[in-house]
Amino acid sequence: MAPQPDPFSHAGEPEKGSGVSRLTVRDAMAHLDSEVKEERLREDLKFYFMNPCEKFRARQQIPWKLGLQILKIVMVTSQLVRFGLSNQLVVAFKEENIVAFKHLFLRGYSGTDEDDYSCSVFTQEDTYESIFFAINQYHRLGNLSLGTLGYGEKEDSRIGLKVCKQHYKKGTMFPSNETLNIDSDVEIDCIHLGLQALSNNPQDWKNSSFFKLEFYRLLQIEISFQLKGIDLQTIYSRELPDCYVFQNMITFDNKAHSGKIKIYFNSDANIEECKDLNISGSIQRNIQYVLVFDAFVIVICLASLILCTRSIVLALRLRKRFLNFFLEKYKRHVCNTDQWEFVNGWYVLVIISDLMTIVGSILKMEIKVKNLTNYDLCSILLGTSTLLVWVGVIRYLGYFQAYNVLILTMQASLPKVLRFCACAGMIYLGYTFCGWIVLGPYHNKFEKLNTVAECLFSLVNGDDMYATFAHIQQKSLLVWLFSRLYLYSFISLFIYMILSLFIALITDSYDTIKKYQKNGFPATDLQEFLKECSSKEKCQQESSAFLPRICCLRRNGSDDHLILVN
Repeated sequence: MAPQPDPFSHAGEPEKGSGVSRLTVRDAMAHLDSEVKEERLREDLKFYFMNPCEKFRARQQIPWKLGLQILKIVMVTSQLVRFGLSNQLVVAFKEENIVAFKHLFLRGYSGTDEDDYSCSVFTQEDTYESIFFAINQYHRLGNLSLGTLGYGEKEDSRIGLKVCKQHYKKGTMFPSNETLNIDSDVEIDCIHLGLQALSNNPQDWKNSSFFKLEFYRLLQIEISFQLKGIDLQTIYSRELPDCYVFQNMITFDNKAHSGKIKIYFNSDANIEECKDLNISGSIQRNIQYVLVFDAFVIVICLASLILCTRSIVLALRLRKRFLNFFLEKYKRHVCNTDQWEFVNGWYVLVIISDLMTIVGSILKMEIKVKNLTNYDLCSILLGTSTLLVWVGVIRYLGYFQAYNVLILTMQASLPKVLRFCACAGMIYLGYTFCGWIVLGPYHNKFEKLNTVAECLFSLVNGDDMYATFAHIQQKSLLVWLFSRLYLYSFISLFIYMILSLFIALITDSYDTIKKYQKNGFPATDLQEFLKECSSKEKCQQESSAFLPRICCLRRNGSDDHLILVN
């Protein structure tokens, strides 16, 4: 009897190569998953590096961030212009009052300051008359001033003047005999002159022992008083008026004991909340409109901040995917240049600008309702944020070929320019300190360290050269000769050498960018990865051609094999 065939013989035949079949199917599936994962990553990368127009054509995605940024530019600029006009009124009111104070309280003030001080006196009689003139003018302020001024209270809640003098404790001096006996300890004596005391016989306080001055011991006299004023010009602009407190001080400086007493006038203007305002008209309604506008700006900036923060987070996630994939497939790390491609500096710029705009808008709203008075901080925040917003427009100009050259040149030359400026800055600082020490006593542009730096910078730009040469006083031949050597060497070194090298660095970067645009930029790992499958149809063809092979491998095995693979 012939042996019966084993019903499982057909199924058992592939057992000899079952391991090979399982490995083949597993490898094929793993390869397919890897290809799909790679293609998804490539598509995500391509979409991430597209501009808004390309993204719209690729996926019909509306460029919300682009539209929001355009709207934000208009709103923020309008807000800044309106606040700038209001801030100009505030600064003008302060400056004009200070000029009025100098004409009111400084005897013989010509209208222009002498160097860093307002005026000066050279005789004892002029000194006494200048002191008494300021005191009398304070007493008659209500009949003299054209402004909205009134008397303010000092720290001790008293209205009036405070006169203080600083002098050496005691001493005697005989210049003809070249003898001096003085105690270097400094004493400060003060006297308060109220309105009632000033209204009495002026000779009573003028002849007091306090005003018997020994000028060889006198260091300085300070006359301090407080005035209050209301800025009514804001009402014309349909805004609430500001109330000001002016802390004024007149200083007679005799520290040099050179026969010339310098008179300084300092005034610190502080804005305070008015205690009682009763203004009829449409001002309140106008303020409400401005507050609504500022609130809308804050909402727009918050939306922009959220969208840009979200984009940065998604970019960092995509960067992590690419780094892991590159390390897994090519067994090496991605270069730093490619890693920084995922950090969009424009988004960071927008986030900083949005934060400054939000904080500045909140301060502006508080100033508008008179809860805050810090105009300077608010103007710095709003001004800087608007600057960053307009700088961000360069990103959109970079989509055009002609403007892109400028942007790429700036990016390429920036590291070299910074290194070059660090080296040139050392030479610049050396000239700054040298000019301050040697030429400071003989030239007003070299008296202070900051003015020396500003003067040298203007010389680099070719400004005011002859005036700088001509103003050197020829009292010392040695210093005069040194000034010529100093100025000629600085101008020759910085204009003809350093400035030319600076321009050459930028020109070299520009030529490099033009050559790359003509012959192609050097491809990085990221760019090579994106070029591996440049067209979507080609990828689809490769994927569709690969799938039948996988299906054939599945059909070659039994269902048990498929279960083992899964």
